[in-house]
Amino acid sequence: MATPDTINVSQLGRLIGTPDAPVIIDVRSDTDHASDSRILPASIRHDHRAAASWAGDYVGRFVVVVCQRGQKLSQGAAAWLRHAGARAETLEGGFEAWVQAKGLLVRPDQVPARNQQGRTVWVTRARPKIDRIACPWLIRRFIDPSAVFLFVSPAEVLDVADRFQATPFDIDGGGVWSHRGALCTFDVMIEEFGLHCQALDRLALIVRAADTARLDLAPQAAGLLATSLGLSRMHRDDLAQLDATFPVYDALYRWARDATAEEHHWPTPSGGRS
Repeated sequence: MATPDTINVSQLGRLIGTPDAPVIIDVRSDTDHASDSRILPASIRHDHRAAASWAGDYVGRFVVVVCQRGQKLSQGAAAWLRHAGARAETLEGGFEAWVQAKGLLVRPDQVPARNQQGRTVWVTRARPKIDRIACPWLIRRFIDPSAVFLFVSPAEVLDVADRFQATPFDIDGGGVWSHRGALCTFDVMIEEFGLHCQALDRLALIVRAADTARLDLAPQAAGLLATSLGLSRMHRDDLAQLDATFPVYDALYRWARDATAEEHHWPTPSGGRS
């Protein structure tokens, strides 16, 4: 029986990938985690035994706590979070229910190590247009909501990555996180993180078409290209451009997930003669 302060798999699934997504905290035991090391999108692991020490970091925030079956570990950690001033719920049925429902799961072996502040740090070329904004959007929405993005001159990306312990992406010779054949970096991230799903695959086709000048691949690509180029001229600061462009990707993701069958007609058919 569901208890108060729970959220079910379907409800959480609708929030993941959106700006309204909760903080997701994984408190599975080491044994349970070792049996399946995959994690829910944008989740962070915490030791349930230290809940009293980390609960205060989430004051005023909406948090969903996940353990193996949605029982003692998540409920105890959620209680500590509420005591500290968070709005905390537990995932009904826990990790097992999420897996059974075929919810998205991230491969943690591909997630870069976090810095002392608990953030992943990424670096790429300055003046982003499409792929270098689509990738940060994917990372912030599905991997690490607190991720840091450093934009530097192309010649300095690899040296900055080395000196500042950042992960380079979308550059020539950038290792895992770069174009791969006909695929752009956004495609590669979806593949490597294990995030394939209908909505993200639809969005990836649009991003690839716009980023590689193959506008015939998706009718939405020309609009994304035009919008991206316009925003790049509106904002001199790359981080301000990220903030301004993320809603474009939020809208495209929601269309790809929920609205591909919807049509718009004007004027609205009245049923009579026009």
